[in-house]
Amino acid sequence: MTDLPDGKTTDLDELLGRVSPGWTRHVVNGRPWGVSRVEHVDGRTTTLTAEQLGGASMFSANIWHTSNGPVLRPCEVPARVVLDFLEELPATPRLSAVATRTDPRS
Repeated sequence: MTDLPDGKTTDLDELLGRVSPGWTRHVVNGRPWGVSRVEHVDGRTTTLTAEQLGGASMFSANIWHTSNGPVLRPCEVPARVVLDFLEELPATPRLSAVATRTDPRS
């Protein structure tokens, strides 16, 4: 559990688990977002980046995985922005849609 400045607690590991590694597309509050999750240093840190597709909103955050639990370090946004976004994602991560090209000869 992670304690937040607003006195609330959240399971950051559970929320982060909603984002698949790599790039995925999600719809949050009716708007499409591209979300990137990259693991570093053998999984000891995670970088999360989200960009509203076709819009101007974006944020990024680093999560340090420590022996005392995850530590959220958002970049230029309050922690609540990152957590609210993650809470809006479905509990089961969706894979990004991949365009496939079919061979017309088959």
